[in-house]
Amino acid sequence: MVADAEFVLAVHGGAGTPSPEAMRPGREREIHAGLRRALAAGCDVLSASGSALDAVTASVAALEDDPLFNAGRGAVYTAAGTHEMDAAVMDGRDRRAGAVAGICGPKNPVLAARAVMESSPHVFLAGDGAMEFCRAQGLEFAAPEYFATAARWRAFEELRRGIGAADESRRHGTVGAVARDRHGNLAAATSTGGMTGKAPGRIGDSPVIGAGTYADNAACAVSATGHGEFFIRFAAAHEVAARVVHAGQRLDRAAAEVIAAIAAAGGSGGLVAVGHDGAIALPFSSPGMYRGYVRGDRVIHTAIFDEAYRST
Repeated sequence: MVADAEFVLAVHGGAGTPSPEAMRPGREREIHAGLRRALAAGCDVLSASGSALDAVTASVAALEDDPLFNAGRGAVYTAAGTHEMDAAVMDGRDRRAGAVAGICGPKNPVLAARAVMESSPHVFLAGDGAMEFCRAQGLEFAAPEYFATAARWRAFEELRRGIGAADESRRHGTVGAVARDRHGNLAAATSTGGMTGKAPGRIGDSPVIGAGTYADNAACAVSATGHGEFFIRFAAAHEVAARVVHAGQRLDRAAAEVIAAIAAAGGSGGLVAVGHDGAIALPFSSPGMYRGYVRGDRVIHTAIFDEAYRST
């Protein structure tokens, strides 16, 4: 354990962004503000010498509460016109993990995932069983109307009419956070509403440990976003960690090569990662990725499109 290490926190609000030309006036400002709120929530935890796990939970919960992002309130619709949300958390200290999938009711799915990790002998719960567990844990629930937004319904209706079907920014979206606390511990959390118009029961990479979410103090913490099927096939989050540990790669190179390999196979997306040494990587292959980071100086940085920001 490293005492009094510099903390670092990175978040993403999804790699499914419109092109700069298609971004509506004012949306960039709103996205930056949402990312800043999420980073501030996690930074407050880390500044008080709180744990990386508490920080990523706080950041992801803030993004779930923001209807601009595809997680929690503002989740996209399935082909049946319903919401099915997935989330995961992982603690790098001992690689404990918790995940939920196919749920609608818990106000913050990330808290449901954390409850699975901390209050059950399991890692992954889905569907009715996950819902029953969440009720038993006393998690805060919300009515289906809470998660609905006019923008998500409009995107769903237009997709059903064949409008914008090729626009990935209208279909994908995920939120996530990774952190290293002052004790040198790592954690990751990811949450999503999935893909607009997805088949009911479809589960992407976000709750799959090693695909969309992973943390190990010996390597790094990773949260991914993009075309989930590809990230599952490539075991993307674990692949980044494996390259760091077994190939001795720098975090930025490992993360960039994994995203490049997924892109070469036809998948689009990105990830945020924090290394055991405090390094940050934020590569993406899509037109942009909502993202940001903050270190011990508490100066918050956010970005959407600019290439130079991909790793630091």
